[in-house]
Amino acid sequence: MIRELKTLIAVAQEGTFAAAGNKIGLTQAAVSAQMKRLEEALGIPLFERKGRAAILTQRGQETLKQAHALLTLYSTLGAAAAGQPATQRVNIGAIASIQRSLLPDALARFHHTYSECCTRVVPGLSMELVNQVDAGELDMAVIIRPPFSLHSDLRWTPLAHEPFRLIVPHHIDGDQWQELITQQPFVRYDRASFGGRQVDRFLRHNHCNVREVCEVDELEAIVKLVAKGVGVALVPQAIAQQHWPSGVRAIDLGEHTFHRDVGLIHPTSGHLNEPARALAQLIGEIAQRPDKGVNG
Repeated sequence: MIRELKTLIAVAQEGTFAAAGNKIGLTQAAVSAQMKRLEEALGIPLFERKGRAAILTQRGQETLKQAHALLTLYSTLGAAAAGQPATQRVNIGAIASIQRSLLPDALARFHHTYSECCTRVVPGLSMELVNQVDAGELDMAVIIRPPFSLHSDLRWTPLAHEPFRLIVPHHIDGDQWQELITQQPFVRYDRASFGGRQVDRFLRHNHCNVREVCEVDELEAIVKLVAKGVGVALVPQAIAQQHWPSGVRAIDLGEHTFHRDVGLIHPTSGHLNEPARALAQLIGEIAQRPDKGVNG
């Protein structure tokens, strides 16, 4: 029922099943099915349907308040044993490249200072993590900047401006990126990710017809595939990528260079507890270091 209660909150916030589904990554039909199950389980009508709008009934309003209370309690389960002080917990989402680079160093420094706190790192694509921060399931997340405006109650802190490069197997000659992209097999950065959408726009804008052989979200996997001679790829030179592997050669795109912006998204500072604010500050500080947290 926890999932249904989270969906109930999303519907109440967005006003329609369709908008709630877009926010939490479900179809309108799936949202409708969840709300029907919840109404059947509780034995009460939660909504009045007026056109596309889903308006909470009086009992629905009362259930919404109870849902908020239950989810708050649920988030603290296992946080402290009986008779012991409650442990503060910070939930942070992060894309894969950040988990391998600056995040471990930030967490290590955080736990040295806040030994009474615990942290939970949630992996995911940027869109998923934005939704979880917006829904209050995460305190913050390090993501690729979305191609849309964020809600006014969410704050964006820039961390890195990462240039895209064309990477090719070391044995492939030539430096003309347009020829290499169109003539060699292409390993594509997953279009479900914000970074992958940037690559897709770049290819369309420059009229590059590629011979796609593989589509992958994980940047490290893409680099390894290129090093093994599977094809060429457009990838950002991420924070942790100080040097390319010996089997890969990176080609600068010159005036056509585009960038991936990485940053921290979280509610406005008034909604963060003190440990969460401290962790956010540490992440920002480490992102500005010359080694970008790679060497700890």
